[in-house]
Amino acid sequence: MKAIRRGCLLIALLAAAAVCCAGPLGAIVVAGISQTAVSSGLAAVTGIPARMLTAITHGAQSVRDTSPSCRGMRWQVLAGIATIESNNAVGHTIDTNGDISPRILGPRLDGSGAGGNTTAIPDTDAGRWDGDQQFDRAVGPFQFLPATFAAIGRDGNGDGRIDPHNADDAALAAATYLCGDGRDLTNEDQLRAAVYSYNHSTAYVADVLNAIHRYDTTGTTTSGGAATGDARTVIAAALSQQGVAYSWGGGNAAGPAPGICCSPGQHQDGSKIVGFDCSGLTLYAYAQVGVRLPRLAQDQASVGRRIPASAGYVALRPGDLVFYGPNPISNAGIHHVGIYLGNGQMINAPKPGTRVRIDPLTALPDFAGGARVL
Repeated sequence: MKAIRRGCLLIALLAAAAVCCAGPLGAIVVAGISQTAVSSGLAAVTGIPARMLTAITHGAQSVRDTSPSCRGMRWQVLAGIATIESNNAVGHTIDTNGDISPRILGPRLDGSGAGGNTTAIPDTDAGRWDGDQQFDRAVGPFQFLPATFAAIGRDGNGDGRIDPHNADDAALAAATYLCGDGRDLTNEDQLRAAVYSYNHSTAYVADVLNAIHRYDTTGTTTSGGAATGDARTVIAAALSQQGVAYSWGGGNAAGPAPGICCSPGQHQDGSKIVGFDCSGLTLYAYAQVGVRLPRLAQDQASVGRRIPASAGYVALRPGDLVFYGPNPISNAGIHHVGIYLGNGQMINAPKPGTRVRIDPLTALPDFAGGARVL
């Protein structure tokens, strides 16, 4: 078993200059935040403004650091909340640092009944965030009460400020709030409880969950139709691991696990990191439907029906494995594997120093086709 814990090694450790599961070298960065959401086309698919979606994606990933016991936080959960609270700031300008203008303010909470509020909430922030020194208003794209944000606010973009009218700060604060003391948001009951804690209304919970489940299917449709059955289960399992750390040789059928030391180039000591490498993630996701994949990416390419690179992306279906390597007509040398989501996107563990995330298929230049296992 020791021999197969080497993740996506190209040829054991002989290719010392290579990096298993390598991602794009020149990721676009705005305000220190990876523009995965923009480059992957999710903004166009969802209708969420690109900069807002970047904040949401980053918040879902960063909460792993602020709330390490939380499981299952993903961008779809945050997008579901923001959809109901502010329509994801549609119609507002979000600058490169994440600041939103004009500010998003809820009704004055003076007990008059406006906006459904019948309980007066006297001012708690001296008008700092809501511009009202008599009564509070909900603020920002996630519509926090000022007192709540004062307690839960986080600096989501590292600029030294914490502001509910900043998309990055607000998204990370919402993720932290929903995670609570360590919820497992892959559990529907705990997800429902998290949303209810945000707003004690069963109608609100239903609306948010409907939005979340709509976003859960985003990226899992193609001209061939939506992912169903086992393919949908595989995709959901992989998506539930978004934000988990990359670990060289890490991951197994049970979930994130310590890897080995070390990747080519000595990037990290994977044995000290609990997480996934690229083939560890695919092995885990497929294990959820009873399929036991080999441990190495190039061995996984021999499972199921091979889809040649010459057939193009259009031949892929949601749930297919997608491979990268120097020879598009040979499994030899395959160094990376992901799971196809549809719409030109994949879920994968890219490389040391990153986390499980959604990337476009074009994130790596050497597409080597796919495999249909299901």
